[in-house]
Amino acid sequence: QVQLVESGGGLVQAGGSLRLSCAASGRTFSDYAMGWFRQAPGKEREFVAGISWSGDNPYYADSVKGRFTISRDDAKDTVYLQMNSLKPEDTAVYHCAQDKWRFGASLFLASTAFWGQGTQVTVSS
Repeated sequence: QVQLVESGGGLVQAGGSLRLSCAASGRTFSDYAMGWFRQAPGKEREFVAGISWSGDNPYYADSVKGRFTISRDDAKDTVYLQMNSLKPEDTAVYHCAQDKWRFGASLFLASTAFWGQGTQVTVSS
């Protein structure tokens, strides 16, 4: 049974930083691509960042490119999202996701992923 537990969300002022963490269990972590989705009230779900099983060629949505960095620590079964230069429009619930398929690429579908419960990120102006 896959479990994904996010932490690190909170309230921050615009221009500030947060680091999200996601601890995974239930499968061999190093075999699976990991990612972060976010959803704000009234907005479409957005795939923010993803990292392949091998750590190569991370994917970033245009809206966060240059500000967010995704990384993984296979020894700790954990994926991180470092968020810098935060903007009010980054306010959302951020969900960690694990691709259902082994050895996948950095970009994958929400419909073929396991999700965590989410952590709230609020950026004040």
